[in-house]
Amino acid sequence: MTDSARKSAILLIHCRDKPGIVVTITDFIHSNGGNIIYLDQHVDIERGIFFMRIEWDLQNFVIQRSKIAEYFETLVGSRYQMIFQLHFSDTKLRMAIFVSKMPHCFYDLLARYESGELNVEIPVIISNHTDLQHAAERLGIEFHYLPITRENKKQQEQKQKELLKSHNIDFIVLARYMQVLSDDFVNDYPQRIINIHHSFLPAFPGSRPYHSAYERGVKIIGATSHYVTAELDAGPIIEQDVVQVSHKDSVEDMVRIGRDLEKIVLARAVRHHVHHDLLVYENRTVVFE
Repeated sequence: MTDSARKSAILLIHCRDKPGIVVTITDFIHSNGGNIIYLDQHVDIERGIFFMRIEWDLQNFVIQRSKIAEYFETLVGSRYQMIFQLHFSDTKLRMAIFVSKMPHCFYDLLARYESGELNVEIPVIISNHTDLQHAAERLGIEFHYLPITRENKKQQEQKQKELLKSHNIDFIVLARYMQVLSDDFVNDYPQRIINIHHSFLPAFPGSRPYHSAYERGVKIIGATSHYVTAELDAGPIIEQDVVQVSHKDSVEDMVRIGRDLEKIVLARAVRHHVHHDLLVYENRTVVFE
């Protein structure tokens, strides 16, 4: 059976660390006919917290999909006071893209989607500009132009929420969407809004980070992708990377290099979310590779 044809269940778990957790979980899967195809775990020694991602083949699993969470909670989860998420590999997440004028992350996501690299559905794209509408139309994706001003922000965000609800959106990607979302909006999508930032947070914030970096003579520039929280640019970090630059690089070089990095880091973060291989705990992420 190919990976694309295999149907599997994925559990993301965290709880207080205690002896016997791994054997109890694996025995639950094995005794019900499941074949484990991935297992990774981590213990935060300082906090005493156990984290796990475990995935198993459903082909011979005797518990119905609709009953797995209930059985797991009764037989395993309640014993260890686990907080867990259950996902299925054949369920495509529905992703909305918010974008303004900068096209690099937007085009990169669409290319990965069109090629099948990102196993998602993109029912809707929302923008405060019309510059990139043609790209959405080429792929047959619904595009909505919702300009934002100080006076209409609340009303426009309500329209955004209605669109997201009508399309059953699972998560949102801000592909250089140059608007700050309100706290109310963010609170409606906890750990389901992914942003890309053009620096190693919080260095060189603002609208001209590469100019600031150039003036400081930096030797590396970076990009950070994180979940959005009410505190600006302070959400749990999913992915980061850096690239070396030198005195030979102009501002234009840094912008080009930085934007290339932004695309890669954002794509990695989206892939982690789609593959259900990260957990958020106390504003930090555990990313299972």
